[in-house]
Amino acid sequence: MAKRKNHKLTSSRLKKPLFDLGSQTKKAIWGILFFALAVIIFFSLWHKAGVFGELTSRFFKYLFGWGYLVLPFVLVLVAFEFLRSKRQHLYFATLFGAFLFFISLLGLFERFSQSSAGVIGYATASALNNFFGFWASVVLLFAFIIISVVMMLNIPLRIGKSDGDDEDDDDEEEISKAPEIERDEPREDETESKNIVAASSQKISENLLSRKTVSGESSQDLKVPRLASRTYNAPTIDLLERDGGKPLSGDIKANSNIIRRTLEHFGIEVEMGEVNVGPAITQYTLRPAQGIKLAKIVALHNDLALALATHPLRIEAPIPGKALVGVEVPNKTIALVRLGSLLESDFFQKADGPLTFAIGRDVSGSAFYGELSKMPHLLIAGATGSGKSVCIHSLITSLLWRNGPAILKLILIDPKRVELAYYKDIPHLLTPVINDGKRAINALRWAVKDMERRYEQLSGEGFRDIIGFNNHAAKNGEELMPYIVIVIDELADLMAAWGREVEGTIIRLAQMARAVGIHLVVSTQRPSVEVITGLIKANITTRVAFQVASQVDSRTILDMAGAEKLLGNGDMLYLAGDSSKPKRIQGVYIAEKEIKMITDYIRKNNNSNDEKGDSPQDSLDLTSQQDRSRIAFSPIGSETLDEDGPEDDEMYDEAKRVVIEAQKASASLLQRRLRVGYARAARLLDILEQQGIIGPGDGAKPREVYMKPEQN
Repeated sequence: MAKRKNHKLTSSRLKKPLFDLGSQTKKAIWGILFFALAVIIFFSLWHKAGVFGELTSRFFKYLFGWGYLVLPFVLVLVAFEFLRSKRQHLYFATLFGAFLFFISLLGLFERFSQSSAGVIGYATASALNNFFGFWASVVLLFAFIIISVVMMLNIPLRIGKSDGDDEDDDDEEEISKAPEIERDEPREDETESKNIVAASSQKISENLLSRKTVSGESSQDLKVPRLASRTYNAPTIDLLERDGGKPLSGDIKANSNIIRRTLEHFGIEVEMGEVNVGPAITQYTLRPAQGIKLAKIVALHNDLALALATHPLRIEAPIPGKALVGVEVPNKTIALVRLGSLLESDFFQKADGPLTFAIGRDVSGSAFYGELSKMPHLLIAGATGSGKSVCIHSLITSLLWRNGPAILKLILIDPKRVELAYYKDIPHLLTPVINDGKRAINALRWAVKDMERRYEQLSGEGFRDIIGFNNHAAKNGEELMPYIVIVIDELADLMAAWGREVEGTIIRLAQMARAVGIHLVVSTQRPSVEVITGLIKANITTRVAFQVASQVDSRTILDMAGAEKLLGNGDMLYLAGDSSKPKRIQGVYIAEKEIKMITDYIRKNNNSNDEKGDSPQDSLDLTSQQDRSRIAFSPIGSETLDEDGPEDDEMYDEAKRVVIEAQKASASLLQRRLRVGYARAARLLDILEQQGIIGPGDGAKPREVYMKPEQN
């Protein structure tokens, strides 16, 4: 008997309505019907609608009098509202508003023109006149007309507007009032089960809640002066687009019930909590009963995905700071998070940190920002097409928006040659965009030397970091020490060719450069241990993981799984240096045309010669006291980038003499003659090969020596 009941319940769940239409489709059908009815009534006024029109005309003229002429206009307004409005449940509000508008209009006609509004108009005017008199009834009728128009067309009336009142109150209320399912709710019957399954496929629009209170990294304790350059013309916000679309999250009530019932089927009692609708996902929170292990809920990941008919599904257990578990379900439609909406917010405009940049919106739709000077370095990794380059562009654009060339300097390393080409010739560059591996290495070496020079300068003047130095300089009208941000778009390419040297300079900068205002932003699409080494991860603790192919790649980036379950297209996990769990964020989007307009604006309205500094072609001698005093405010010289630097190893000349005299070259020879280790001997051989002294290695045979003793 129990089996028959279960079979009946299952079959009832499989039944679907004959016409499974979305709410927008239903409203469109009603709008077309009302418009057609208005046209038919209009034709009946001219006796062009046949017998039906004649009967309708006589009947309506008896009821409404000359007000019958207004009826087509009212029906057109109703049709327009059904086709225009994005409200989900507007049937009663729209129809009642139209009814109130028409009745009030008839009463007004009857007040000023006796016996012209038919039976309905006479009854309305007489009733109001008996209670309120002539003039009071006229005032009431005018008020009813205004109220009905507001109700019918959903037009808010407001006197004045506060600065922070950017979002519609209805949208905020709709998100904040999330459905809650009581745990002790009696089990629904077969009909309700059928409706829940059918409704789970229905698309219901949820408006995105944009909050001014940012849950990103706080900059309250960062007392940084507003280092605004007088000669810098920042781009205007009109160059960027704002958030336009709205996410479609599906039937929230039905999904909550499906999650609860699926867990109950496996013996896990839960109480559903609030629902957070974000740009890309909807987070359903739940509180498990006492004694339930979180591992049991996490293990049901695939079962929940099957019940909700969605993929991929992610479970956050527990949500940091809350006694809740989060089930993150992808939205039916993803809403783009535009950079313009985040940059025009009060938080970004009033932020003290000069290196504040927009990251995106979290699962509740709140804007999320980062402060590079507090991170102090950032590692970005993910598969191809997951959103890394867009994230870098949004970061650079945010920094350019706030800082002039006297405050911010950029070193852009782009081995792919196409991603960072937009920023060519902007005045913020210390050097033209670097595409060559050797020039990239020399730029990193230059940054290390400049870091050491800055420490000497701060130590000599008695300051602990760049913030104290710039505070003092701003008070005394002295020149500021600019921040330097080094952006490496593809680390894997550099590591493949210059692995040890790249790793060494990155580690050196990551360990020491924060206090002197030098920051790294490193990106790679190949998150392997050969690229993101243990030392790099240990020194760059703030990381962003986009969608990756496997759990192994996710652990390489974040030291935990999760990135393999992301959606792509900007969906990221952000791990702050002071947090043990990542935060899911939908990254901001900036289009290619927006980047071009911004960089063109900066180049057109800001002459690089306006700021103190030389042209990118000027060279800097790092040993010159005069150049060392101005190096922080000057571009990197082309000679500095192109130099080969064999003198980096002081034993280079001795090694060169040994191999030329012996007319053979091998690591073991240098180890014996110079009494060095294998690593240094191999490095000396690499330098000798780069200088054309010896040939390439040929298995176990010694390398060929090209230079004779008499040529030395």
